[in-house]
Amino acid sequence: MDKICGEILSMFKKIISILAGSVFIAIGINYFAIPHHLVDGGIIGLGLIAKYTLGLKPGLTIIVLSLPLYIYAWFHFRSYFYNGLHGLLVTSLLIDYFHPLSSWDTAPILVSAITGGFMIGTGIGIMLLTKTSTGGVDLLALMIAKSTTLNVGIIIFIIDSIVILFGWIIIQETTIIFSSLMVIMIGLTTFTITKYYTE
Repeated sequence: MDKICGEILSMFKKIISILAGSVFIAIGINYFAIPHHLVDGGIIGLGLIAKYTLGLKPGLTIIVLSLPLYIYAWFHFRSYFYNGLHGLLVTSLLIDYFHPLSSWDTAPILVSAITGGFMIGTGIGIMLLTKTSTGGVDLLALMIAKSTTLNVGIIIFIIDSIVILFGWIIIQETTIIFSSLMVIMIGLTTFTITKYYTE
């Protein structure tokens, strides 16, 4: 009985963390990043680039770009597949659902980069506390780290840097300094939450 109650409580906490984390990420992206054409790293960054250049929905783009990773994970890293799928779907759907926020008046670019990074980092951190994630690059980095001697944090940093540079090259409005500041803020916030509030 205690085991069943424990599993139900764990599942409930995971659901709450996914919903809360996804809301933080969706607000951070739509209210702070999109109005200033800021680019995040990883697959979220690629979703934003698709939004800025082609007018595509970033959340839907994130799901489409993540599909090959999840198909591969299904066959080779099943636990990573389960831990990332729910976070990916809920986060992506809420990013598109909160899209109207991007047309609201927002803070200046420096404040938006810092606050947006804090919001997105908080969302990611909350989800990581229950061993869930938004998938995408996190999933790719975990799979690469499992197969090599590279640190997962270094892999994520390299991929994020490539995406930001790519966005800066093809999108004239993108400011690499403020996008980098936002990504640094995301990393610091995620690190702080996962370091001091880990169960």
